[in-house]
Amino acid sequence: MLNKLAKLFKTRLSRRVVFWLFASVIIIEAIILVPSVLRREQELLGQLKQISTEKVSILMKVSPPQAAPENVLNLLSNLQGSSVIVGGSLYQSNGQKVGTFGEQPGLLFQDVDAAEKKDFLDYQLSRYDVAWTALELGQDYLFILRHDATMVEQGVRGFILRVIGLVIIISLVVTAGTWIALQRIVIAPVVNLRKDLRKAAECICDDQPHPQFDSNFFKRNDELGEVIVTFQEMYQQIYQAIDQRKQAEIALKNSYNRIEVYSKALNLELEKGRQIQLNFLPNDDEIKQISLKSGWEFSAYFKPARQVAGDFYDIFELSNNAIGIAIADVCDKGVGAALFMALFRSLIRIFSKETKLRGTASNLLEMYQPKGGWIGDYSTVNLAHLNALQSLNLTNDYVAHYHGSLGMFATIFFGILDPKTGLLTYVNAGHEPLFILNPQEGIREVLTSTSPAIGILSNANFSISQVYLKPNEILFGFTDGVTDARDCQKSFFTIEKLRHLLQFSPPKASELVDYISRNVLSHTKGAEQFDDITLLAVQRSVLE
Repeated sequence: MLNKLAKLFKTRLSRRVVFWLFASVIIIEAIILVPSVLRREQELLGQLKQISTEKVSILMKVSPPQAAPENVLNLLSNLQGSSVIVGGSLYQSNGQKVGTFGEQPGLLFQDVDAAEKKDFLDYQLSRYDVAWTALELGQDYLFILRHDATMVEQGVRGFILRVIGLVIIISLVVTAGTWIALQRIVIAPVVNLRKDLRKAAECICDDQPHPQFDSNFFKRNDELGEVIVTFQEMYQQIYQAIDQRKQAEIALKNSYNRIEVYSKALNLELEKGRQIQLNFLPNDDEIKQISLKSGWEFSAYFKPARQVAGDFYDIFELSNNAIGIAIADVCDKGVGAALFMALFRSLIRIFSKETKLRGTASNLLEMYQPKGGWIGDYSTVNLAHLNALQSLNLTNDYVAHYHGSLGMFATIFFGILDPKTGLLTYVNAGHEPLFILNPQEGIREVLTSTSPAIGILSNANFSISQVYLKPNEILFGFTDGVTDARDCQKSFFTIEKLRHLLQFSPPKASELVDYISRNVLSHTKGAEQFDDITLLAVQRSVLE
């Protein structure tokens, strides 16, 4: 039993209860003690005064009413032999001092007030002075007697010691009784609840079976009982939540495994799609063969944002030794854009080789001529170019008619190049501007948009323009993935930065493409790529 109580006392709650209970009882008893001590002191002083009062009364009875002041003083001095009276003073009613005997009282005539002050206690000297006024004596005198108050001091001290002892005993008894009651009613259940909390934590963390809680042995209908019940309910809810979480984790793991299988299959299909899409782009051998045959240099850079892209470029041969040049950007990204990229590219290639406009050459040239008129005397070449460029009209009408509800369209620059003369007949259908770079001048000309994007509206009008590429000049095209490329701080590459780089670009097409691509990649510095990036450079290197 003692060991159990000792363990309970070791708890911080027990120590706090004992300390504050004991302190509270001590404070209450101390508050009660102060007036008790004062009251006891007044009782002892009253007893002391009663002794001297009796002696003064006897003295006044034997003293003649008209006795001389010296005689009265002599009678008073006889009181000094008493065990309690050690001195005194005699004053006439007018305040004139008659004389003193024994110890001089600390209380003086001028200090005496019949209504308020008739005594004086000197704790330091253990002396008590009492005054009897003329009104009290019935004579024309004032007595002040000094008493030995040692017995009062001793009595008060003894009283204090007795009361303190009693207070300590009462405090200990009350504290012990209250603590014994509290330890069973409050402390022991709280300690058991603390143990149960630790058991619950270990059970939950280590995934153990339900533990045996000690607090279940106490059935209570008070607030502490409600806390215990709430704890047990909370534990059950947590345990159920953990069990549900485990089941969810199992289900999630199974789902993850299925998703992983599907993801691998999807990645495999996307990889096949990427390879197929790359096959739509002209390969190095095709470009090299066209370059050798035409005497022109062609260079390109292609970097999809995802596995498949909506950008594309194309370089292919046409009749009359002409060369078709295209760079395009299909709206959106991903699989849908990739499918439309293949559709746009295929239609443009097919229609550009198969289209034959009806009518005489002169009528057709007049109907479709650019705003500034056709350049030079190359009517036959212009007509062939015109036939090829009609592929944009046919592609636009096909996509708008059959796929218009999907809202898919493409911006495209499509040009027909005469390699012998450097004449470029083109349509810029809503695409980014292309730049003609001269080794001496930098940016010589900018080929801005001439028509709307293809695939939006049927029967759209696509305006034709022409320009000559001089020897060693470079035609440079790009998609908006270049200017929209962002770094980690979301800062764009911008068209201004691109123009600045082009103004001081390398003199060869392949070097230019490498130069711009490196600058774009350096700008992004590993940041996520949001759009496809495509570059295309065409250079006239030989003058025929």
